[in-house]
Amino acid sequence: MRLASADCPYYHRQMEERAALIEDTLQRLADTVGDPQPLVYARLFALRPDFEPMFDLDSDGGVRAAMLETCFDCILGQAAGSPSPRFHLEAARLQHDGYGLTAEDLDLIFAAIRDVCRDTLGEDWTEKRDAAWTSLLDELAGLTRETADI
Repeated sequence: MRLASADCPYYHRQMEERAALIEDTLQRLADTVGDPQPLVYARLFALRPDFEPMFDLDSDGGVRAAMLETCFDCILGQAAGSPSPRFHLEAARLQHDGYGLTAEDLDLIFAAIRDVCRDTLGEDWTEKRDAAWTSLLDELAGLTRETADI
């Protein structure tokens, strides 16, 4: 889904369609699996096994839950055109800097969420839905990199 420029008359409709697809995806994920936290972190740790020991002290899952909530806020905020994801990502980058994580490392959780959604939706994961998620994750990655330059 290639988005038109902001001055194009179709831009706002495209953004609304993308936001609707993203919201629908997350709602269907919740309806299907309930709490996606175990699936998302299993996928994240499959992508980067070295991340798992960083959560050894998170015995009650509270840190994971808070991180996932922030990620969902960023996803939904970016889809809706809110400026808040920039601030969430800047704060996350600063919080995770002490762990030696790069901007690219922070982007992996968004990829893990997308992958879990895709796997959960199965045949209902369409090219249009994939394009919506690809453009959204590209934007979030751009924001993460911009905050790294601050």
